[in-house]
Amino acid sequence: MFGVAALSDYKPQIHSELECQISELPYGISMGIELSRAVLDTITEQPTLIYSWHYRQINSRLDQMVLSLSQFIQAQNYLSLPIAASQVVDWENQKAHLSHKHLAQAAGLGWIGRNNLLVNKKFGSAIRLVSILTNMPLVTDTPVGFGCGDCYECLAVCPTQAIEKENKDFRYRDCFEKLKQFSRLPQIKYYICGVCVKVCAGKR
Repeated sequence: MFGVAALSDYKPQIHSELECQISELPYGISMGIELSRAVLDTITEQPTLIYSWHYRQINSRLDQMVLSLSQFIQAQNYLSLPIAASQVVDWENQKAHLSHKHLAQAAGLGWIGRNNLLVNKKFGSAIRLVSILTNMPLVTDTPVGFGCGDCYECLAVCPTQAIEKENKDFRYRDCFEKLKQFSRLPQIKYYICGVCVKVCAGKR
């Protein structure tokens, strides 16, 4: 998955470390990798060890991809700022240097679903994302509208009922508390769940 957004059309919450550079980097590149359906099938009511391993490996692959592309862009004498796939700078509010999913939405890769994740038309939420900011002149893609329609399956499976039905609000603090519980499971170690990802992937 690959898409490009003009940052003038994207209103991200940029971490203070990047604010001074944004004016020089008008384009955002979003890339994604599909998660393994078979791995997601191992998830029931909580993350599994094999999902935890898969999650780490996909993030590592994305970081290698974004590093390679960033080096290529720089070799063409343009600026390139790679943003790691999974690097949280504010755990309390679940914030990274920028929101990969909102950049991906602006780049036409999907919409923000009821589960507060990017939902792609083909892969559902079974994707991980990574981003690059650059000043290389690029053709931008068109955002897509909300596409969950009358699907509410993520509401039924959410372990902490963090997903609202009518107003599409998402109680991220409730979700985060559950992620902290899951991280204490034997050998999981990461703030991951995957339950709504699995059901969303199954609908595509």
